[in-house]
Amino acid sequence: MRNKKIFIALFILASTLTFGQAKTAEIGFITDNDLYTSSKNDMYYTNGLELFYRFLSKNNNEKFNKKITEFRIGQYIYNPRFINAEAVTINDRPFTGYLFAEAGRSFFYQSESVLKTDFQLGFMGPNALGKETQESFHHIIGYKEVFGWENQLHNAFAVQAHVMYSKKMFPSKHNDFIDLHFQSEANFGTIFTGISTGFLTRIGFKKLLPIYDSNLHDASISFQPQYNIREFYFYAMPSVNYQFYDATIQGSMFSNTSPLTFDLEPLRFNAEFGLKYRHNNFNMSYSFIYRGRELRDPETNTNSGYFYGSIRFGYLLK
Repeated sequence: MRNKKIFIALFILASTLTFGQAKTAEIGFITDNDLYTSSKNDMYYTNGLELFYRFLSKNNNEKFNKKITEFRIGQYIYNPRFINAEAVTINDRPFTGYLFAEAGRSFFYQSESVLKTDFQLGFMGPNALGKETQESFHHIIGYKEVFGWENQLHNAFAVQAHVMYSKKMFPSKHNDFIDLHFQSEANFGTIFTGISTGFLTRIGFKKLLPIYDSNLHDASISFQPQYNIREFYFYAMPSVNYQFYDATIQGSMFSNTSPLTFDLEPLRFNAEFGLKYRHNNFNMSYSFIYRGRELRDPETNTNSGYFYGSIRFGYLLK
């Protein structure tokens, strides 16, 4: 009996030390697909995969609660609404892929404001391997064959910069279970150039963590030991986007040789909502994302707003 009690005590102590240690890095993935919202959807932004690694950076500025450096690689795939053999000549969006590597830095203020910056290098077009990835994925899951990749956009080199700023609204009126943030972001580069602005709210099923410790903007890692951390909330983010340029629709800005391009519908309404959860070392979320109509297709007039799902999983490391 005594040995059993000693074993239980040691187990509890080991568990406490394990989960109470500082977690200064996180590794994980994000997968996007329209099939995560409906088995009938397979159009426009149809698949995305990102792998990420982030870690805490040295911080000597009292204004910041923490600084985080992040690296990721990713691939996005786009196709028109109709991908059957009979509709190869009926296109309301170009086929293309976008493959990139990214480095970024995030600044989390004591005031719960957030500034995120990142830079990307990569390729759009055949070099991004969108055709090969989509065909392999459809074959593995037994989904319908895709026709029309022979019309994909030609190669373009990607150089991208992105900045996002979020500010907590009504900070003097603190509530443990709901908050509101104003958020704006901008993309500049050879693939995407545009600006977005909107509001984001969290509604907690448990007491909300401060933004600088929350997984909302990927701030779960910390130099401080954390014990039995749980986070579970619903979030919603409507926004307005003005898109100046999108190479996945218009083709490369340096050439006009692609077989099929379209003019943009520059002003869009977008929305995102979902659930985010954390238990100690594990982060996970599901998001439902709506994107407004992105282009003008007078010949077919079938392009419309669309939606897809996003699943994220992360694991915190020492």
